[in-house]
Amino acid sequence: MASTQKTFALILGIVLLLVGILGFFNLSLVGDEGYFGTNTVHDVLHIIAGVFGIYVGTKGKGPGYNASLGWIGIVLFVLGIIPQTGKLLMDYLKVNMQITILHLVLGVLFLLVYYTASKK
Repeated sequence: MASTQKTFALILGIVLLLVGILGFFNLSLVGDEGYFGTNTVHDVLHIIAGVFGIYVGTKGKGPGYNASLGWIGIVLFVLGIIPQTGKLLMDYLKVNMQITILHLVLGVLFLLVYYTASKK
């Protein structure tokens, strides 16, 4: 039976992969002009994170993935609320305040799973 860590990594990997792919189609939620706007670089980063999540979710390395993405989400939130770095994230990756808050929520969620779920 798969552990919570592996399952969570796999599910979030699939979600990140789909978000990355959908970003290329300029849909209303994730496209270039959407509420959670992205650009090509941002979409590619989601695809890489998604593929990696699917890989570790199937190979049993979920805890490391969950911890890494959790802390990355927290760091991206902090960088996003600092005016100078927030502007750079917006200019180069289209990371707006909605995405910055989403990074915080996901970062906390990943870390909660990492620190509370079984690491088997």
